[in-house]
Amino acid sequence: MALSASVVQDFMTTNPVTVTPTDSLETVIKLLEEHRISGLPVVDSANQVVGIISEGDLLVRESPMKPPLYMTLLGSVIYFESPNQFHQHMKKALGMLVQDVMTTKPITTQADVPLATAANLMLTKKINRLPVVAEDQTLVGIITRHDLVRALKPAVAFETEAT
Repeated sequence: MALSASVVQDFMTTNPVTVTPTDSLETVIKLLEEHRISGLPVVDSANQVVGIISEGDLLVRESPMKPPLYMTLLGSVIYFESPNQFHQHMKKALGMLVQDVMTTKPITTQADVPLATAANLMLTKKINRLPVVAEDQTLVGIITRHDLVRALKPAVAFETEAT
């Protein structure tokens, strides 16, 4: 199969569109629409990946906020759910900058990783894109699910011709 013989570098997009933590969400939306993509790596001034922002992060702003369930007992508040999740949701819903909404500590990969490994990582972690980083964590590219489908194309064409 095409995925097992290839590495990330063979199908990644080099020089991906990026944003910085201090960019506005308006900038993100404009870039997503302009480039017809669904997510962007977030890089610092040294081009190191510090986060990722996707359509999903932006949609959190539109979802209803539900405060955590709690009860009071003898003047104390006992939470049945973590209030941290509510605070994170509120931060994303009210945020105006990338740093307020982005997913921090994104899962990344390197260019020499087998494509099948990257595909498995995306499937198990339920993510749509992986920033590709060098050893010093600087961004060198991005690999998406669309790229993986593109990698399958030659194998599917070969199987069709063989039958």
